[in-house]
Amino acid sequence: MSKSSAPVVMVHGAFCGGWTFDAFRAPFEAAGHTVLTPDLRGHGSAEAYQTVVGVSMTDYARDIARVCESQGEPVILMGHSLGGLVAQLAARRVKVAALILMAPSPPWGVPGSSIEEAATAFGLHMLGPFWAQAVTPDRSMMRQYSLDRMPKPEREAVVERLRPESGRALWETLNWWLDPFMTTSLGPGALTCPALVMVGDRDVVHPAATAKQTAERLGATYRTFAGMSHWLPGEPGWDTVATAALEWLQTA
Repeated sequence: MSKSSAPVVMVHGAFCGGWTFDAFRAPFEAAGHTVLTPDLRGHGSAEAYQTVVGVSMTDYARDIARVCESQGEPVILMGHSLGGLVAQLAARRVKVAALILMAPSPPWGVPGSSIEEAATAFGLHMLGPFWAQAVTPDRSMMRQYSLDRMPKPEREAVVERLRPESGRALWETLNWWLDPFMTTSLGPGALTCPALVMVGDRDVVHPAATAKQTAERLGATYRTFAGMSHWLPGEPGWDTVATAALEWLQTA
């Protein structure tokens, strides 16, 4: 089956769920793709608060790799933010037709490029032994940095659905240089599948300079979107992002 009709697996970011792609999935389904938007382990709305305690990025990657394998053919794997890093790790475990990343968390060895990124990584340590906790979402930070271009009603609807995140997964992602196991390392070499990295030029969570480094590490096509911030799957202009991904797939 060609990429024009391959299943699409969309992986959400930290503190979120598969609902991230409620609108974003529609253009892909209209183009003939079956779309799956699984909740990462512990992120379902009915799951207990402590379910994410001790969950590693490796666990997330294995789970998503299994979802991909269940389709019986190479899928188009997409990821947003931390889900973009999960997708990168899963793409090393299972053959995928293409990899599309939106404002992805960078893999091991790719440094941040802004003070805000460094502050976020350092700020986690103010929570104490956060790596052994379920970290509560900072809704004020989400409003200010991730959802800053969302109309207020839509922004608050997202905030109400946020879930706790695995402190261990956050530590492995944001403090990778302290991780002796190199959990988020992709290993040597570029990916064997075509890849696309997209980012908003107003993103301060994973700025364009960081996303560009990730694209270079993957050997991926790189694209920025003027005036857009971090919530690429849902903020105004999300449909332009979806169209760009679909157009890229036609030639990837």
